[in-house]
Amino acid sequence: MTYIRPSRPARPSGSPAAAPWRTPVPVPQEDPVLDVTVPVFNEEKDLEPNVRRLHTHLRDGFPYPFRITVADNASTDRTPVIAARLAGELPEVVSLRLPEKGRGRALRAAWSGSRAPVLAYVDVDLSTGLTALLPLVAPLISGHSDLAIGTRLAPGARVVRGTKREVISRCYNALLRCTLAVSFSDAQCGFKAVRRETAERLLPLVRDGEWFFDTELLVLAERAGLRIHEVPVDWVDDPDSSVDILATALADLRGIVRMRRTLSRRRPRPVVR
Repeated sequence: MTYIRPSRPARPSGSPAAAPWRTPVPVPQEDPVLDVTVPVFNEEKDLEPNVRRLHTHLRDGFPYPFRITVADNASTDRTPVIAARLAGELPEVVSLRLPEKGRGRALRAAWSGSRAPVLAYVDVDLSTGLTALLPLVAPLISGHSDLAIGTRLAPGARVVRGTKREVISRCYNALLRCTLAVSFSDAQCGFKAVRRETAERLLPLVRDGEWFFDTELLVLAERAGLRIHEVPVDWVDDPDSSVDILATALADLRGIVRMRRTLSRRRPRPVVR
């Protein structure tokens, strides 16, 4: 897997210099070093085979203790039953049941309740190749970066998806660069990780509880001068995805407008380290 350099955010006047390296995560240790959240809503078909696939990958190839948290967003099918059964059969899997829908709500709840030093999430369809998982979290474990994202829009990425989704993704990220002056390349790839102390500081500032959660988290991190590492990924579109593209796009546009107004009213304040 090829790395690309961490994004270098355009820092506002008076913001701190480049963030120093963090203290490396102490390993080995018995407690989980990595907690991977899998947000789900009505995923009774894909949940079990893909969680077992993720578990096998981590068990056989990840060099540190780990945990998988299945965060159920008020599913109305057999998803919570399957999640509970997986948690009973696989010692590294836990299930979390939420009363409301929203990927952002699921991640907030799972990450806020975890004590693992590195927190991540992957989409349940595992569209992103799992070989990128270790390169994603390694810079966080070493202390090099504060957040890490998979990117489908950088050199080295290999993507299989329809023209419509490709155009929407590229237009959305171009819009972010024009309106919020971001430098990261792919805000919406469902493959991200963050150091726990960074999450603890940023999560109280993130207002969105749905699909815009990722973008808002990254914008706040970049405005605070934090290091965002990017990893080109192999990504294959899930043709059975239940995501409503139009509704998600409109929600993202509302989020961009809100953040632009908020950031224009006040000078960004760096995260206290």
